[in-house]
Amino acid sequence: MADRLVGKQAPDFNMETVSGDGKDFGRVQLSDYKGKWLVFFFYPLDFTFVCPTEITALSDAAEEFKALDTEIVGVSTDSIHSHKAWINTAPENNGLGQLNFPLASDITKKVASDYGVLIEEEGVALRGLFIIDPEGELKYEVVNHNDVGRSVEETLRVLQALQSGGLCPMNWKPGQKTLVTS
Repeated sequence: MADRLVGKQAPDFNMETVSGDGKDFGRVQLSDYKGKWLVFFFYPLDFTFVCPTEITALSDAAEEFKALDTEIVGVSTDSIHSHKAWINTAPENNGLGQLNFPLASDITKKVASDYGVLIEEEGVALRGLFIIDPEGELKYEVVNHNDVGRSVEETLRVLQALQSGGLCPMNWKPGQKTLVTS
């Protein structure tokens, strides 16, 4: 049986990254985001078909996330060199183009395993998305089959619900009242 992650401290990570402009290599670790919200998402592979639709949609929405004091980091089990090549390839040639957040390399597959999204027999990650609060607690996770992309709108809605501090009913939207308990 898999261990529960939601409601616990997010598993620590320390990975190599390539910047969203595809020029610089660096490192990223969970402690870099202390005091901020983090959308931390896994995708299976660079140079595939569904992945760029998700990654570019999240990049296009980066300012909306930033306005909510939230950073974004994308992760796959590919190398930083593959990430760099993908960012530096034009979208019309199956590339990403520039992004508004870094891509991290989990080439050892440890982080994907720690977050419970590793498909061991394939060596790639499932589409897992995690929202981590400013204290490092994992507040939300969604993991789905690699054939289906995720929703930026739903990610933003859940993030805002978590940030509301209230009890949010089904289909709650920002600006709506939260539930009152007696």
